[in-house]
Amino acid sequence: MRAKVLGMVVAAAFAATGGARAADVVSPVTPDVQPVVTESGWTFVVAPYFWMAGLNGQTSQFGSPVVDIDQSFGDILGDLDFGAMAIVEARKDRFSIFSDLQYVKISTGDTTPLGILAARVDLSTSTFVGTLGAGYSLLQSDRGRLDLAVGARVWSVDTDLSFTGGILDGVQLDDGATWVDGLVGLRGNYDFTPKLYVTGWGLIGAGEADLDWDVAGALGYRFTDRISAVAGYRAIGVDYSNDDGFMFDVVEHGPIIGAVFRF
Repeated sequence: MRAKVLGMVVAAAFAATGGARAADVVSPVTPDVQPVVTESGWTFVVAPYFWMAGLNGQTSQFGSPVVDIDQSFGDILGDLDFGAMAIVEARKDRFSIFSDLQYVKISTGDTTPLGILAARVDLSTSTFVGTLGAGYSLLQSDRGRLDLAVGARVWSVDTDLSFTGGILDGVQLDDGATWVDGLVGLRGNYDFTPKLYVTGWGLIGAGEADLDWDVAGALGYRFTDRISAVAGYRAIGVDYSNDDGFMFDVVEHGPIIGAVFRF
Protein backbone atom coordinates (compact mmCIF):
# COMPACT_ATOMS: atom_id res chain seq x y z
CA MET A 1 0.00 0.00 0.00
CA ARG A 2 2.85 2.36 0.90
CA ALA A 3 4.41 1.97 -2.53
CA LYS A 4 1.09 2.68 -4.23
CA VAL A 5 0.49 5.91 -2.26
CA LEU A 6 4.09 6.96 -2.70
CA GLY A 7 3.89 6.52 -6.45
CA MET A 8 0.71 8.56 -6.65
CA VAL A 9 2.23 11.48 -4.70
CA VAL A 10 5.48 11.57 -6.61
CA ALA A 11 3.53 11.47 -9.87
CA ALA A 12 1.33 14.33 -8.75
CA ALA A 13 4.28 16.44 -7.65
CA PHE A 14 6.07 16.06 -10.94
CA ALA A 15 3.02 16.63 -13.05
CA ALA A 16 2.21 19.89 -11.33
CA THR A 17 5.72 21.26 -11.73
CA GLY A 18 7.41 21.38 -14.21
CA GLY A 19 7.02 20.89 -13.89
CA ALA A 20 6.21 19.68 -13.69
CA ARG A 21 6.48 19.51 -14.27
CA ALA A 22 7.53 20.68 -15.61
CA ALA A 23 8.65 23.49 -17.15
CA ASP A 24 12.59 23.94 -19.17
CA VAL A 25 15.14 25.87 -21.16
CA VAL A 26 12.62 27.63 -23.35
CA SER A 27 9.43 29.23 -22.27
CA PRO A 28 5.98 28.48 -23.64
CA VAL A 29 5.66 32.21 -24.10
CA THR A 30 8.69 32.97 -26.24
CA PRO A 31 8.74 36.73 -27.01
CA ASP A 32 7.41 37.56 -30.46
CA VAL A 33 9.19 39.66 -33.04
CA GLN A 34 7.43 42.94 -32.20
CA PRO A 35 8.45 43.51 -28.56
CA VAL A 36 8.37 46.71 -26.55
CA VAL A 37 11.93 48.07 -26.60
CA THR A 38 13.47 50.17 -23.82
CA GLU A 39 15.86 53.07 -24.42
CA SER A 40 18.76 50.73 -23.61
CA GLY A 41 17.66 48.32 -26.35
CA TRP A 42 16.58 45.59 -23.92
CA THR A 43 13.14 44.01 -23.91
CA PHE A 44 11.75 42.21 -20.85
CA VAL A 45 9.04 39.57 -20.46
CA VAL A 46 7.27 38.21 -17.38
CA ALA A 47 4.98 35.29 -18.14
CA PRO A 48 3.05 33.25 -15.56
CA TYR A 49 1.63 30.02 -16.98
CA PHE A 50 -0.46 26.99 -16.11
CA TRP A 51 0.30 23.45 -17.25
CA MET A 52 -2.52 20.86 -17.30
CA ALA A 53 -0.14 17.92 -17.38
CA GLY A 54 -0.47 14.21 -16.83
CA LEU A 55 2.39 11.87 -15.95
CA ASN A 56 3.64 8.50 -17.13
CA GLY A 57 6.71 6.55 -16.09
CA GLN A 58 8.34 4.93 -13.07
CA THR A 59 9.59 6.11 -9.69
CA SER A 60 11.02 4.74 -6.46
CA GLN A 61 11.65 6.31 -3.04
CA PHE A 62 12.19 5.17 0.57
CA GLY A 63 13.63 1.90 -0.75
CA SER A 64 10.21 0.90 -2.07
CA PRO A 65 9.75 -1.26 -5.18
CA VAL A 66 9.58 0.57 -8.50
CA VAL A 67 6.12 2.06 -9.00
CA ASP A 68 4.53 2.45 -12.44
CA ILE A 69 2.85 5.85 -12.87
CA ASP A 70 -0.11 6.62 -15.13
CA GLN A 71 -1.80 9.75 -13.80
CA SER A 72 -4.06 12.16 -15.68
CA PHE A 73 -4.20 15.85 -14.83
CA GLY A 74 -7.58 15.28 -13.17
CA ASP A 75 -6.06 12.60 -10.92
CA ILE A 76 -3.31 14.99 -9.87
CA LEU A 77 -5.32 18.18 -9.34
CA GLY A 78 -7.17 16.92 -6.26
CA ASP A 79 -3.90 16.54 -4.29
CA LEU A 80 -2.42 19.92 -5.23
CA ASP A 81 -1.70 22.22 -2.25
CA PHE A 82 0.19 24.98 -4.03
CA GLY A 83 1.74 25.67 -7.42
CA ALA A 84 3.53 28.61 -9.03
CA MET A 85 5.13 28.77 -12.49
CA ALA A 86 6.61 31.73 -14.34
CA ILE A 87 9.13 32.70 -17.00
CA VAL A 88 11.30 35.81 -17.05
CA GLU A 89 13.30 36.81 -20.12
CA ALA A 90 15.52 39.70 -21.21
CA ARG A 91 16.57 40.23 -24.85
CA LYS A 92 18.80 42.65 -26.71
CA ASP A 93 19.17 42.32 -30.48
CA ARG A 94 20.17 38.68 -31.13
CA PHE A 95 21.06 37.84 -27.51
CA SER A 96 18.70 36.67 -24.76
CA ILE A 97 18.82 35.51 -21.13
CA PHE A 98 15.91 33.56 -19.67
CA SER A 99 14.73 31.60 -16.67
CA ASP A 100 11.83 29.24 -16.01
CA LEU A 101 10.88 28.64 -12.37
CA GLN A 102 8.37 26.11 -11.06
CA TYR A 103 7.43 25.18 -7.50
CA VAL A 104 4.69 22.75 -6.48
CA LYS A 105 3.60 21.16 -3.22
CA ILE A 106 1.44 18.02 -3.21
CA SER A 107 -0.03 16.04 -0.32
CA THR A 108 -2.08 12.86 -0.10
CA GLY A 109 -2.87 10.10 2.37
CA ASP A 110 -4.86 6.95 3.00
CA THR A 111 -5.84 4.56 5.74
CA THR A 112 -4.38 1.05 5.90
CA PRO A 113 -6.56 -2.08 5.73
CA LEU A 114 -5.63 -3.58 9.13
CA GLY A 115 -4.02 -0.69 11.00
CA ILE A 116 -1.38 -2.87 12.67
CA LEU A 117 1.76 -1.08 11.52
CA ALA A 118 -0.11 2.20 11.04
CA ALA A 119 -3.72 3.29 10.84
CA ARG A 120 -2.93 5.99 8.28
CA VAL A 121 -0.06 6.94 5.97
CA ASP A 122 0.39 10.55 4.77
CA LEU A 123 2.84 11.90 2.22
CA SER A 124 3.83 15.43 1.25
CA THR A 125 6.03 16.22 -1.73
CA SER A 126 7.55 19.54 -2.79
CA THR A 127 9.20 19.89 -6.19
CA PHE A 128 11.28 22.75 -7.57
CA VAL A 129 12.44 22.96 -11.18
CA GLY A 130 14.53 25.95 -12.20
CA THR A 131 16.20 26.69 -15.52
CA LEU A 132 18.64 29.43 -16.46
CA GLY A 133 19.78 29.81 -20.04
CA ALA A 134 21.03 32.04 -22.82
CA GLY A 135 20.17 32.26 -26.49
CA TYR A 136 21.49 33.65 -29.77
CA SER A 137 19.40 34.21 -32.90
CA LEU A 138 20.85 32.23 -35.79
CA LEU A 139 18.11 33.53 -38.11
CA GLN A 140 16.15 36.75 -37.60
CA SER A 141 13.73 38.83 -39.68
CA ASP A 142 10.70 41.07 -39.19
CA ARG A 143 8.48 37.94 -39.27
CA GLY A 144 10.33 35.60 -36.93
CA ARG A 145 13.53 34.22 -35.47
CA LEU A 146 15.32 30.94 -34.75
CA ASP A 147 17.49 30.85 -31.61
CA LEU A 148 20.21 28.51 -30.47
CA ALA A 149 19.66 28.00 -26.73
CA VAL A 150 21.91 26.55 -24.01
CA GLY A 151 21.19 26.31 -20.30
CA ALA A 152 21.19 24.41 -17.04
CA ARG A 153 18.20 22.93 -15.23
CA VAL A 154 18.03 22.21 -11.49
CA TRP A 155 15.59 19.61 -10.16
CA SER A 156 14.83 19.24 -6.44
CA VAL A 157 12.30 16.71 -5.12
CA ASP A 158 11.64 16.23 -1.39
CA THR A 159 9.08 13.79 0.04
CA ASP A 160 7.95 13.39 3.67
CA LEU A 161 6.25 10.19 4.82
CA SER A 162 4.45 10.04 8.20
CA PHE A 163 2.58 7.28 10.06
CA THR A 164 -0.35 7.65 12.45
CA GLY A 165 -1.54 4.90 14.82
CA GLY A 166 -0.29 1.32 15.11
CA ILE A 167 3.29 0.23 15.77
CA LEU A 168 4.77 3.05 13.66
CA ASP A 169 2.71 5.81 15.24
CA GLY A 170 4.62 9.10 15.09
CA VAL A 171 7.36 7.84 12.76
CA GLN A 172 8.38 10.30 10.02
CA LEU A 173 10.69 9.66 7.07
CA ASP A 174 12.21 11.95 4.47
CA ASP A 175 13.64 11.14 1.03
CA GLY A 176 14.50 13.12 -2.06
CA ALA A 177 17.20 14.28 -4.43
CA THR A 178 18.60 17.39 -6.11
CA TRP A 179 20.39 17.26 -9.45
CA VAL A 180 21.53 19.47 -12.34
CA ASP A 181 21.44 18.85 -16.10
CA GLY A 182 22.72 20.79 -19.09
CA LEU A 183 20.46 21.43 -22.09
CA VAL A 184 20.92 22.59 -25.67
CA GLY A 185 18.48 23.07 -28.52
CA LEU A 186 16.47 25.45 -30.66
CA ARG A 187 13.56 27.76 -30.07
CA GLY A 188 11.74 29.89 -32.58
CA ASN A 189 8.65 31.89 -33.45
CA TYR A 190 6.94 33.14 -36.60
CA ASP A 191 4.29 35.81 -37.20
CA PHE A 192 1.33 34.78 -39.35
CA THR A 193 -0.22 38.24 -38.87
CA PRO A 194 0.52 41.25 -36.64
CA LYS A 195 -1.77 39.61 -34.06
CA LEU A 196 -1.29 35.88 -34.52
CA TYR A 197 2.00 33.98 -34.11
CA VAL A 198 3.33 30.49 -33.48
CA THR A 199 6.20 29.49 -31.19
CA GLY A 200 7.97 26.23 -30.46
CA TRP A 201 11.15 24.64 -29.14
CA GLY A 202 13.08 21.44 -28.70
CA LEU A 203 15.76 20.90 -26.03
CA ILE A 204 17.76 17.85 -25.03
CA GLY A 205 20.57 17.18 -22.60
CA ALA A 206 21.93 15.23 -19.67
CA GLY A 207 24.14 15.62 -16.62
CA GLU A 208 23.38 13.94 -13.34
CA ALA A 209 20.31 12.57 -15.12
CA ASP A 210 20.83 10.11 -17.98
CA LEU A 211 18.43 12.08 -20.18
CA ASP A 212 16.56 15.36 -19.95
CA TRP A 213 14.39 16.77 -22.77
CA ASP A 214 11.68 19.34 -23.47
CA VAL A 215 9.54 19.92 -26.60
CA ALA A 216 6.53 22.17 -27.19
CA GLY A 217 4.44 24.09 -29.68
CA ALA A 218 2.04 26.97 -29.00
CA LEU A 219 -0.12 29.55 -30.73
CA GLY A 220 0.00 33.15 -29.50
CA TYR A 221 -2.33 36.14 -29.84
CA ARG A 222 -1.33 39.78 -29.17
CA PHE A 223 -4.01 41.91 -27.54
CA THR A 224 -1.63 44.89 -27.38
CA ASP A 225 2.10 45.49 -27.83
CA ARG A 226 2.52 44.72 -24.13
CA ILE A 227 0.01 41.93 -23.45
CA SER A 228 -0.59 38.65 -25.23
CA ALA A 229 -1.65 35.07 -24.49
CA VAL A 230 -0.49 31.65 -25.66
CA ALA A 231 -1.97 28.14 -25.71
CA GLY A 232 -0.32 24.93 -26.80
CA TYR A 233 1.05 21.54 -25.82
CA ARG A 234 4.23 20.63 -23.96
CA ALA A 235 6.10 17.46 -23.01
CA ILE A 236 9.10 17.00 -20.72
CA GLY A 237 11.01 13.81 -19.95
CA VAL A 238 13.72 13.04 -17.38
CA ASP A 239 15.51 9.84 -16.38
CA TYR A 240 17.35 10.17 -13.06
CA SER A 241 18.51 7.68 -10.42
CA ASN A 242 21.14 7.57 -7.67
CA ASP A 243 22.92 5.04 -5.49
CA ASP A 244 20.54 5.66 -2.58
CA GLY A 245 17.66 3.99 -4.43
CA PHE A 246 15.93 7.18 -5.58
CA MET A 247 14.62 6.91 -9.15
CA PHE A 248 12.66 9.35 -11.27
CA ASP A 249 12.07 8.18 -14.87
CA VAL A 250 9.00 10.02 -16.13
CA VAL A 251 7.37 11.89 -19.00
CA GLU A 252 5.09 14.83 -18.24
CA HIS A 253 2.79 16.12 -20.98
CA GLY A 254 -0.35 18.17 -21.49
CA PRO A 255 -1.91 21.46 -22.64
CA ILE A 256 -0.34 24.71 -21.47
CA ILE A 257 -1.69 28.26 -21.33
CA GLY A 258 0.05 31.48 -20.37
CA ALA A 259 -0.14 35.26 -20.23
CA VAL A 260 2.71 37.41 -21.56
CA PHE A 261 3.55 40.87 -20.14
CA ARG A 262 6.24 42.95 -21.90
CA PHE A 263 7.95 46.06 -20.67
